[in-house]
Amino acid sequence: NTAINEPSLAVRYTPDDRYSLVYIIFFLMGIGSLLPWNFFVTAKSYCRLLTSWMISPLSISNNIFHLKGCCQTSAEMFCPVHLWCWQLIVLCSLVLSRLSPNVRILSSLFVILLVFVGTTILVKVDVSGCREEFFAGTLASVAVVSGASNVFCGSVFGISGHFPMRISQAMGGTLSAVASIADIALAKDVTESALAYFLTADIFILLCIFAYLFLPKLAFSRSDRRAHQDKQPFVLILTPRDKGEWSVNLSTGGEAAPSQTPPLKPILQKTWVLGMSVFYVFCVTIMVFPAVLSGIQSVDKDSGSPWTNTYFVPLAGFLLYNVADFCGRQSTAWLQVPGPTSRLLPVLVVCRSVLVPLIIFCNYQPRDHLHVVLFTHDVYPIVFNSLLGFSNGYLGTLPMIYGPKVVPRELAEATGVVMSFFLALGLTTGSALSLVLVHII
Repeated sequence: NTAINEPSLAVRYTPDDRYSLVYIIFFLMGIGSLLPWNFFVTAKSYCRLLTSWMISPLSISNNIFHLKGCCQTSAEMFCPVHLWCWQLIVLCSLVLSRLSPNVRILSSLFVILLVFVGTTILVKVDVSGCREEFFAGTLASVAVVSGASNVFCGSVFGISGHFPMRISQAMGGTLSAVASIADIALAKDVTESALAYFLTADIFILLCIFAYLFLPKLAFSRSDRRAHQDKQPFVLILTPRDKGEWSVNLSTGGEAAPSQTPPLKPILQKTWVLGMSVFYVFCVTIMVFPAVLSGIQSVDKDSGSPWTNTYFVPLAGFLLYNVADFCGRQSTAWLQVPGPTSRLLPVLVVCRSVLVPLIIFCNYQPRDHLHVVLFTHDVYPIVFNSLLGFSNGYLGTLPMIYGPKVVPRELAEATGVVMSFFLALGLTTGSALSLVLVHII
């Protein structure tokens, strides 16, 4: 017989994620965290519409918005604004961390939705009488969306640290690339094309809002979130009683601590190597994607084939990169090596640097200074782009997964914000270097 004074036995209790609904919701939010940036960068029709308002056909060569190509223009026009603003807002995220995750996530999603709905409406509005104001307003919209996206991204990464699954951002780029290709193939009018393109983004952001509102209704989500608030998981307390019987009680293990500003020093001590890995991965990536890769043309462009002319950049540039990135991120579901403390992780991250010169010496056009093209076949940029995307997805996701999990659970959300800071710092630095790189070429 069991003694009556035998200590209680605590058994961890977590409800099942039936039908993987919590995973699907986080998957959707991961897509939504990068979808606004990807939609602006790949907005070929909107860029063509915008420049048609800004530039008269007789003055294109003398205009400061002289274009090398629509896909490249949207990347070069919006990417620096987005990333510099993202960097600014991420610095404020530690202050915003005093707000609850619900407030941060829902408010940022509603801001993104309002901006995209406004952009969608303005597609049908004739703004030829106020072109400069409209262009300035477009850049301001990108800035607002950038800030909201960063708050959303950091908050999602933070709360994902309380759940045993990963979030996926790469499908945001894949979705926007597919929408861009469908837009090119199906749309007959540039205005209708831009309208359909941004309507896709509106619908998906709305879907993210409904999905997040549905998240607290799931038992699996409630147990993990409440356990985090109480700093301990749900446990079944099995207390021995007389005659071998046990009393059963459900406990959350304590009172919730009052909200306070998270301490940065212990977070950085645990995560600085992971943070610098994230920084360098995205810095190298954004140096060449999309600014350089969107300018690489098929060596058979003059053949008249739609593949080498119309679809080469959208398919071999944007779509291929995002599919490879998605595959790299999803690979972390089955394989997570090197580990969070391995020295091999930063070594592999640094080794990605070799992809930059390889991509530079593909058929990037126009070449004003560096006229040498070493890789004169279309297969080379396809291979290099695939390696860039897959390594970005895999080596960029591993540190983001490890970060919130190598610190105490109560610091997981703040660590997500800190890791987002390193990500934004890498994107911003890479964005600035990409402008230098394009100028050198």
